[in-house]
Amino acid sequence: VQLVESGGGLVHTGGSLRLSCATSGLTFEHYIMGWFRQAPGKEREAVSCISNSDGLTYYGDSVRGRFTISSDNAKNTVYLEMNSLKPEDTAVYYCAASTMAIVICTPEWYEHWGQGTQVTVSS
Repeated sequence: VQLVESGGGLVHTGGSLRLSCATSGLTFEHYIMGWFRQAPGKEREAVSCISNSDGLTYYGDSVRGRFTISSDNAKNTVYLEMNSLKPEDTAVYYCAASTMAIVICTPEWYEHWGQGTQVTVSS
């Protein structure tokens, strides 16, 4: 199983980025996919998760209304559209996959992880 994130970078406050996570080696539509982030000195936190089978989603309180998760089962890829970015969104963003039957957006439930992509929001 491989998960490869892309799309991170440096943006100014208020800017936008779109992260992508291309997967291989798994039956994509059977998985829950999640985006998590970790800032220096902080624990890894849930950003957003989605069920590839029924499209149900979860958003963390700090990103709800600004970020949108989506997945393309034909491309085996999950996306995270990030708008109105703030300096506190600065972190390494990780894509993860889980075989859970329901959307639980906590890192401990995810078996497969990507290498992460850095997002930096300047003030």
